[in-house]
Amino acid sequence: MNPQTASIDTLLFDWDGTVVDSAQLGLTAFEQSFAALGIPFDHEAYARVYSPNWYSIYEALGLPRELWQKADDLWVHHYGEQIAQPIAGAQETINELKRKGYRLGVVSSGTECRVVREISELGLESIFEIVICNEQMTNKKPHPEGLDTALRSLGCKCEHAAYVGDSPEDIEMGKRANMLTVGVRSDYPTSWKLESQGPDILLNSLNELLNHF
Repeated sequence: MNPQTASIDTLLFDWDGTVVDSAQLGLTAFEQSFAALGIPFDHEAYARVYSPNWYSIYEALGLPRELWQKADDLWVHHYGEQIAQPIAGAQETINELKRKGYRLGVVSSGTECRVVREISELGLESIFEIVICNEQMTNKKPHPEGLDTALRSLGCKCEHAAYVGDSPEDIEMGKRANMLTVGVRSDYPTSWKLESQGPDILLNSLNELLNHF
């Protein structure tokens, strides 16, 4: 057992890139959405500015603000035409953490209807005690509101919880919530920046969590 994790009894997970392998699915949905709106999609800019807060992506790619809601609707539609697969070993790892007695939850900037559907498709709906999504956050990542809401709902103190995510914003969010932070590398464009955020624990794959918890 890692001494850093001895006091931890609650693990909160980011969803996209951390539990589900959605990097390519998300990119495809962005491409199709921008095409439907007649707006050029700059792949280099996307890779450079990618953030879990997709409104910052819209802004950086020059999508007029009056089209943001339409872009949201298109993205959800096109993403829904695809089937998200779990990260290798994710289901087994999460089930084992539950068996060990950890309280588990999800804090994601994703749309609630999609995240909840995917949790159900992976057979994890009885595993997670709390699911906080975009609709429950006024302030987006890396603001800690989503984590604070989850901890408050669970009646859990920040010193007894860890946040597991694959983006620099996830790590910043966890630090701002005064939680232990666990970075997991993924296929998302900004995953390479994880180490620079100084997560308390840095993993190459999600199943390595079991070496620490």
